[in-house]
Amino acid sequence: MSNDPRDSARAAEAKDALARVKRDSETMLGSSMGRAADHFAGADAPENDRIELWGRRIGRGLSLLGVVVLGWWLGHQLKFW
Repeated sequence: MSNDPRDSARAAEAKDALARVKRDSETMLGSSMGRAADHFAGADAPENDRIELWGRRIGRGLSLLGVVVLGWWLGHQLKFW
């Protein structure tokens, strides 16, 4: 390896580029699933309020169940299954 300052600058630039690629290449599915998990876990509920936390979890779980049931019903009406 040479001690040329241009080589060390290019190496530092390449390392920075690889770090940016790694940071920006997070999969869409992974980030979406993480946000969905936080949403259904009630992560946005106020701290030290267990009733609010469980109310949000139950309500969001029931809404998900409702969407699944309505989707099934629509598919049944349209004779998809």
